[in-house]
Amino acid sequence: MSIGSGSSGNCYYLGTETYGILIDVGIPVRFIKKSLKDVGIGLETIRAIFITHDHADHIKSVGPLGERCFIPVYTTAKIHGGINRSYCVTEKLSTCVRYLEKQQPMQLRDFTIESFEVPHDGTDNVGYFITIDNKSFCFVTDLGEITSLVASYIQRANYLIIESNYDEEMLAMGPYPEYLKNRIASSSGHLSNQTTSRFLAEHIDTHLKYIWLCHLSKDNNHPDLAYKTTELALRDRGIIVGKDVQLFALRRNVPTELYEFE
Repeated sequence: MSIGSGSSGNCYYLGTETYGILIDVGIPVRFIKKSLKDVGIGLETIRAIFITHDHADHIKSVGPLGERCFIPVYTTAKIHGGINRSYCVTEKLSTCVRYLEKQQPMQLRDFTIESFEVPHDGTDNVGYFITIDNKSFCFVTDLGEITSLVASYIQRANYLIIESNYDEEMLAMGPYPEYLKNRIASSSGHLSNQTTSRFLAEHIDTHLKYIWLCHLSKDNNHPDLAYKTTELALRDRGIIVGKDVQLFALRRNVPTELYEFE
């Protein structure tokens, strides 16, 4: 379930019938609580939070959830350092801090969770590969390029949440200052619709069942455009959306339904 996806705030839920985890908490606690409650999930069932990097739109609510709600917060030591230096984290982390080593799987009840390096301009940056009940989920949000390491995790996934941040023409012709355009389009910035769709068309495998395009820009993209760009790229390779794979473009401020997988 996506609770929020975009530069104004990111948060994703993954769970079983009785408990779950959050990946990033960059939106208000009250909105997280309400969104979970609307699908019958209580905040008390959240067993852990996993953070991808220390930018504000991924960590704004980490203090209240970690320290006041007593939810362990897992990420690398460098990201934890960045979190506690961040201007947007007024409640610093102490008792909830848990450390992860990249590419070292950890077990959290039925979840096996592995972090891995992604190229972005946070203090440190990771994606997550999570398995449960023989289902594999890969989260890659906020990255400037798909490295061979990132690709190796994507290609093992049954369910993929991947960035499709901007349309290249919209960014080039848009109002952003040149330095910001360059930062977004750099190898430590964000993935474009064109880069993501091209990679998926060239590397998709039959065990990949669902794709969610995430972290869409408000000013340089649109959900229909991101969806159509990937759909057409897949079709050119003979892959039919709705038949061979399911595809969704996540809305920035609108939670998705709670997807259930047998």
